Amino acid sequence: MTDPSSTESTIDPLVFSLEHSTPLELFGPSDCHLKQLESSFPDCTITARGSTLKLSGEARDTAALREIFSELESMIQRGQEIDSHDIDTLVTLWSPSPNRAFREAAQSDSPKNTTPKQAKGKTKDPSAILHTHRGEPVLARTKGQQAIVDQSEDHDIVFAIGPAGTGKTYTSVALAVAALKSKRVQKIILARPAVEAGETLGFLPGAIKEKIDPYLRPLYDALEEMIDPERLDYYLSKNIIEIAPLAYMRGRTLNHAFVILDEAQNATQAQLKMLLTRIGFNSRAIITGDITQTDLPSSTQSGLKTVQTILANIRGISFVHLDRSDVVRHRLVKDIIQAYESFEDSQSQPSKKRSSKSN
Repeated sequence: MTDPSSTESTIDPLVFSLEHSTPLELFGPSDCHLKQLESSFPDCTITARGSTLKLSGEARDTAALREIFSELESMIQRGQEIDSHDIDTLVTLWSPSPNRAFREAAQSDSPKNTTPKQAKGKTKDPSAILHTHRGEPVLARTKGQQAIVDQSEDHDIVFAIGPAGTGKTYTSVALAVAALKSKRVQKIILARPAVEAGETLGFLPGAIKEKIDPYLRPLYDALEEMIDPERLDYYLSKNIIEIAPLAYMRGRTLNHAFVILDEAQNATQAQLKMLLTRIGFNSRAIITGDITQTDLPSSTQSGLKTVQTILANIRGISFVHLDRSDVVRHRLVKDIIQAYESFEDSQSQPSKKRSSKSN
């Protein structure tokens, strides 16, 4: 342990209390984790008195150490064992030196720090859901997207239903990442039904990964825009962010998690019920889908259609319906959606007329 009298700093020390761990758990056997951190931040003094820590040194060093200790506590709370590799990884992610370019990328991923753009006098957009690792704001750009944001604040489970290109998945992932960064949840779970890959047969580890990765790629794409690549790799390796087929959710209890089920129109009623009943304490979920684009066999009804009737009047559950006015892709996408809607309406007219004549 560093002698508190060995170093004096003109910067006010950063003092905080441990919330989710004991000093023994956090510092490791014979204070090995603490010694590793002290050697990584030689200009910073770490003083422990019971469950209270005091960090003295330059502001950027103490801020980085505070983030590292917070992340270590989260890992302990999740039941993970900390080793020297974890310490090295966190130091790489948060250390203010020597890689200035990486430091700025890491800082842009934290709501407490300034981005390179801010250093030039620009401030973060307070209306943003979060800012990407490049400092770009992620905003709700349509009424439908804003409704997802608003309903997610007030409801534990939100269904976002609408056509392709309305930003359902991207907005949901942004909300999940923002919740993880602010430590409102401890992990993110992103799931998709993989119908063509044999979802109903279940999955085994190994070669099946190559078969299912294409179905999960849109989720990776959204995350890669919002989180620094090295930090995202770390989150994925530690299962802080988990991306998996819907079948992997069976038998689990998802506590302290932000759960997103994407492409839910391809989930059966039984599968959707299975996921919704996995939601545990201090967790929230957003279910996204487009009921006009189901890939299920014609004999199987989409669970996303029936759930709107089954759960319509349950407190804490909200349904947000988006339409072509919420499309944020190429301008032609709106016209394509409208053309298909008109075609499908015209196809259904003869059957309606036949039905009325038979009556």
